[in-house]
Amino acid sequence: MRREDIDPRFFGDRLAYNRAVVVEQPQRWLVVAGHEARDDQGGIAAVGDIRGQIRLTLRRLAETLDKAGFALSDLVQIRILTVDIQAVTANYDAVLSELADADCRPASLLAEVRALSDPRMLIEIEGLAVQ
Repeated sequence: MRREDIDPRFFGDRLAYNRAVVVEQPQRWLVVAGHEARDDQGGIAAVGDIRGQIRLTLRRLAETLDKAGFALSDLVQIRILTVDIQAVTANYDAVLSELADADCRPASLLAEVRALSDPRMLIEIEGLAVQ
């Protein structure tokens, strides 16, 4: 498989952002449903703590990728949904550090929504990984 990052332009270096990612001849695709900050018992963790929810959500996403034989570096797209975009942007360095540690630079979306499936959730992240 060959991967090419397309046109990071204005925010690319600062936000680990690409406008697009070309993947030629992928062998495997993994479509990853929305992940949230759930503790080991399935409850929402870090209630009211956006930074804690960002980190745990990305950890849960990485665990799912690992179970399927993928890594965070295989993500070519992520979609981050939040009920508080100002809080996420103020703590976006937590997203960036996790992605940088994994050498991951996906095409991405950050959007504010009115509600998520549990009112204690502040963020949900889904993605697409290829190998």
